[in-house]
Amino acid sequence: QVQLVESGGGSVQAGSSLTLTCTASGRTAGSYTMAWYRQAPGKEREFVAAVQGRRRNVTEYGDAVKGRFTISRDNNGMTAYLQMNSPRPDDTAIYCCSTTTYWGQGTRVTVSS
Repeated sequence: QVQLVESGGGSVQAGSSLTLTCTASGRTAGSYTMAWYRQAPGKEREFVAAVQGRRRNVTEYGDAVKGRFTISRDNNGMTAYLQMNSPRPDDTAIYCCSTTTYWGQGTRVTVSS
């Protein structure tokens, strides 16, 4: 099976930047699409971004983060990043990494004004 571990969460001020990292392990993990989701207290899980495995230049973003966040992936496909530029307080949430049917534990991001 595939294991995912997120890191890089923390607290930042609005308008700064933060980069989250998702490290995958497991057979052929680098061939799968990887995606970031987030969930804020009292809200449903929200799609953030995704990057394909074999076509790593193909990306998709949720409307709430489009133009501000950037998803990328290492050449070996085992590590995905979420670059959070100009974060806002409403970006505060637990961010989780996923691929196929697997999910990471999540990392907390808090954005203060």
